[in-house]
Amino acid sequence: MDSIILRTLIIVLSVEFVIGNLGNGFIALVNCVDWVKRRKISSVDQILTALALSRIGVLWSIIIALVLSLQNSHLLMIGKIIRILTLTWMVSNHFSIWLATSLSMFYFLKIGNFSNSAFLYLKWRVKKAVSVILLVSLVLLFLNIVLINRQMDGWIGGHKGNLSYSSHLKKFKQFYRISVIINTVFLSMPFTVSLVTFLLLIFSLWKHLKRMQHKARGPRDASTTAHVKALQTVIAFLLLYAVFFLSLVVQFWISEFLEKSLMVLFCLAAGMVFPSGHAFVLILGNSKLKQASLSVLGRLKCRFKDVNTENS
Repeated sequence: MDSIILRTLIIVLSVEFVIGNLGNGFIALVNCVDWVKRRKISSVDQILTALALSRIGVLWSIIIALVLSLQNSHLLMIGKIIRILTLTWMVSNHFSIWLATSLSMFYFLKIGNFSNSAFLYLKWRVKKAVSVILLVSLVLLFLNIVLINRQMDGWIGGHKGNLSYSSHLKKFKQFYRISVIINTVFLSMPFTVSLVTFLLLIFSLWKHLKRMQHKARGPRDASTTAHVKALQTVIAFLLLYAVFFLSLVVQFWISEFLEKSLMVLFCLAAGMVFPSGHAFVLILGNSKLKQASLSVLGRLKCRFKDVNTENS
């Protein structure tokens, strides 16, 4: 039974890895091709391209760690390998989440409708506001790396001592628990920002609909449509992010049972839903990307029909 579940989880992870690379690779490719053609790229496309590339990095860092652990679990007890894999995942995952949060903020500032002076100030300086958010995130990334490196140095220092394998494993579990706590604390910050953005978007939509009722106009005007589309994108992001966040919390509770690979694989599968699935949410929510995807699907359908015709 365990072997069947193990194979199923590995298949799920493989599918998520392939789908995530295809989706994020498609976003990056379409925006890069459009950039070369037009000789310019919008702020949203810049964020989307960087977001897609960072998520490809997240997927590869996870799958490499998984392959190493399945082939030889002792490799993940080597300090240098742990440091490289941990820092690669941290940096790529940091940009993945903060770029998605910046995208939510961008939509909010562009679409939201408030008379508050601070909001209006930010609304006319959207690019600067997003740049400041990313700069602040870099400071948080630096602090995160410093804290994780300090814990890693302590574990590696103990690892070099003349200790038994069980002692090494115990120290590794301690390092793992602390690193999960640190990463969870830092990753909760962009989630909070996105949640506040979501609530403010709902409030902005409510105010707008109330204003439209007084003016006796239909509810489906351009501003309402923009609000609804932005809310759909942010809701999808928050739901997928919540799954990812919960997978981290579960990893903390199972850190005493790291040898139980089924639980670890389940958490990885749940966590990979975020970087893989959100790419398709972004494609469907962006008119240019959606049109490009429909064009590609149309061509593939025609090719498939031609092949079937030749075979028959």
